[in-house]
Amino acid sequence: MIGVVALRYQIHPQTLRMYEREGLLLPSRTEGKTRLYSDEDLERLEFILSLTRDLGVNLAGVEVVMNLRDRMEKMQAEMQRVVEHYEHQLRNAGVAVERPVPEPASAHPTGLVKLPSHGVRKHS
Repeated sequence: MIGVVALRYQIHPQTLRMYEREGLLLPSRTEGKTRLYSDEDLERLEFILSLTRDLGVNLAGVEVVMNLRDRMEKMQAEMQRVVEHYEHQLRNAGVAVERPVPEPASAHPTGLVKLPSHGVRKHS
């Protein structure tokens, strides 16, 4: 399966093995040790490739971004639980609750914005 994924994303199979060694991708395995990439694994791979190809992020940076993204998702889920808890309490108290319409996500698939590299001054 690694060859199919490598061909689909135009990367070398060794790149996928490296992402696995680095802990960035963790595909499941069959009893015969063939890698099985889930939809979630492929989405994660697309995110990694977007960071490296589109934004020029190195693997250390990818790891940092992935860890931050995972932490943010956990925090967002916790905040969602808190909001739902208080909405439930307000409704039980007879208060009408309306949620705002969320703003559209960034047009970039990573949700990140690429900043221009020219015209940036470094402070001495």
